[in-house]
Amino acid sequence: MAAIGDLVGQTLTAVAGAVGGDELRFKADGKEWRMFHSQDCCESVRLEDIAGDLADLIGSPIVSAEESTNLNEQIDGKPECLDSCTWTFYRIATAKGLVVLRWLGESNGYYSESVDFDLVGEVQ
Repeated sequence: MAAIGDLVGQTLTAVAGAVGGDELRFKADGKEWRMFHSQDCCESVRLEDIAGDLADLIGSPIVSAEESTNLNEQIDGKPECLDSCTWTFYRIATAKGLVVLRWLGESNGYYSESVDFDLVGEVQ
């Protein structure tokens, strides 16, 4: 298991993934990380939004990388989800700009809604 903070100091060469998907991959200096969720019954975790340009993360060292969450957030006084949900935000910055990744995890309340971040390993 890795942590998003492990990207600090890395210079990314590629970022792959898109809004609506369940995985993002980051490559730097012969290493690859992935942000994902192993889906189970009665749950869904997906990348809901990207604020900023992923291209700003490539070719310039990562200066900060943070995670935060909001559980069962309400919008306009109404629940955002029916049973249980978790918003997970990742803020990743370089000198070129800031990117905020917003993940949404939903379930019936008995399953994980979290996002995992792992070092996949060495890549060519």
